[in-house]
Amino acid sequence: MNKSSFFIVGQHAVIEALRNPKRKVLRVFLTEDSKKNIHRKNPNKNILEGVKVYFKSKKELDKYSSKEQLMHNGYVAEIEHLDQQDIKIFIKSKKNLTLVCLDQVTDPRNIGSLIRSAASFNIDGLIIKERHFPSDSKLMYKSASGCMEHINIFQVSNINSTLKNLKEKNFWVYGFDSKGQKDFTEIKWEGNNILLFGSEGFGMRHHTLKYADFNLKINIDNRIDSLNISNSASIVFHHLNYIKKLNN
Repeated sequence: MNKSSFFIVGQHAVIEALRNPKRKVLRVFLTEDSKKNIHRKNPNKNILEGVKVYFKSKKELDKYSSKEQLMHNGYVAEIEHLDQQDIKIFIKSKKNLTLVCLDQVTDPRNIGSLIRSAASFNIDGLIIKERHFPSDSKLMYKSASGCMEHINIFQVSNINSTLKNLKEKNFWVYGFDSKGQKDFTEIKWEGNNILLFGSEGFGMRHHTLKYADFNLKINIDNRIDSLNISNSASIVFHHLNYIKKLNN
């Protein structure tokens, strides 16, 4: 079956796509300088082997990123989507998983930044409604800075039914909200956990929040209303990664 292709831009996004054996890279457009940089960063392996490479000027590459007002830095690639992952298969015979679930979060920059943090702090996967996931977004890939290749992404048709099914598989669901009842650092963080984040401005939908076993908050200066979702997530991910290392 042929998969649809799309373009990504930026050094980290393109290089990590080339390094990922599961990612099909159809074409790469580079400047002479970016080609040299790829070889410097990968001295022991030619990651361009078997890939169609075209050399362009920076001005020629601008057409791939000017609409989104992104910096391509001399790197553009046409790639295919990775195979969709089945969350039911993924969680089988695994323990102490930490998954992130996004409810109504649609901004590509926030999703990309959150994915970057999730990969950096060893989050096991991201659950997102398939029609809210900007799968072809150059902005998301650029914001993720190559980390799209290092995180398990589960696109689901219904967030609520997914949460319900995971709770039946012994997952705890923790909803994060500025009005949460308890600071997240007071939780022991054992077993299988789902971190549930809502959109900025609207938060989590009421009928989704009801699936949360606990409503948590991040204690910040009371003069500040709230944090950006990607910043909030980074704080939580770092803490949980630290706790996990202490327990191992």
